[in-house]
Amino acid sequence: MQVFVTGATGFIGARVVDQLLAAGHQVVGMTRSDAGAAALSAAGAQPYRAELDDVARIVAGAAQADAVIHTAFNHDDFGKFVESCAHDGRLIAAMGEALRGSARPLIITSGVGMGERAHGEPALETVLNREHRNPRIASELAGMAALEAGVDLRVVRLPQVHDTRKQGLVTYLIQNSREKGVSAYIGDGQNRWSAGHLGDVALLYRLALEKGRAGERYHAVGEEGVTARAIAEVVGKGLGVPVQSISPEQAGAHFGWLGMFAGVDMAASSALTRERLGWQPVGPGLIADLQAMDYALA
Repeated sequence: MQVFVTGATGFIGARVVDQLLAAGHQVVGMTRSDAGAAALSAAGAQPYRAELDDVARIVAGAAQADAVIHTAFNHDDFGKFVESCAHDGRLIAAMGEALRGSARPLIITSGVGMGERAHGEPALETVLNREHRNPRIASELAGMAALEAGVDLRVVRLPQVHDTRKQGLVTYLIQNSREKGVSAYIGDGQNRWSAGHLGDVALLYRLALEKGRAGERYHAVGEEGVTARAIAEVVGKGLGVPVQSISPEQAGAHFGWLGMFAGVDMAASSALTRERLGWQPVGPGLIADLQAMDYALA
C-alpha cells in the first residue's frame, strides 16, 4: 500500500521508511529540507515537502494515502514542549478528519507513560490515563476522539528509543552530565525507564500497520525498566565524570526542564503488544548501547 510517513527523515521515521520499503510498500515521506528529499529519493521513497506547522499541507498528503504513520514531532525546543504537544493534538485531529469513515489507518505516536496505572506498576497497553501530567497526553486524547469519530486509529507508544547515537531523554542526560561535570540521579536512583532499540521500534510500526487493529495501543518496549542509577553509572564512566545522588529538591536546578522526568518511574510492559503482533525485539539493550557509543561525538 502507499503509506504517508510524517517525520520521514527523523531518527525513528527514517528507519520506519526503510522497514516499509523493504516489505514492498510504497512510501511518501514528509521532509522539510532538500537534503531530506534527496535522502528519501535515494532510499526509494517519494519526498513530500512540508513544514510541521503547515497543517493543511500535511493533511493533503495524508488524504492521498492508503495509510498514515505519524512520527513527526517538534523536538527542537523542549522549552516549548507544552505548545508542541498541543500542536500535535491539533495535527492528529486534522489528519483524522481527512481519513474519517474510511478503512485507511492512522498510526500515531505517544509515550508509554500514558498507560500508567499507579506508581511503581508498569504501564499497560490497555490503560489510557486521561489525566496524565505529561502534556503528550494531548496526542492520545486527539487520537481517541478521532477513533470515536470513525477513524481507524492505532497508537504506538514509545519508551526511550536508542542506538549508539541517540537514546531518547538519555541523550539530554548525557548533555547535562557533560555540562555539570557530574552524572546525577535522584535519591536512590531506583526509578526505571523502559527502553526499546531503534530497529525493533521501526519494525513495530510496520507490524502495527500490517497486523494492527483500530483502537489498539502498542508498546515499543524491549526492556521493561532500566534504573536511573544504572544509566547514570554508565554515562559517568563514558564521560569520565563522577556519579552522585541528588535530592528531589535539587532536581529542578540541576536538570532544568529534564527535572520533570528525571525522578519519574516510567516502566512499561509490552506483553500484550508481543502477543497481538508477534513482535519479538532482538536489538541490544540500553546499557549495551550506552557502553558502545562514542562519547566524544555525543
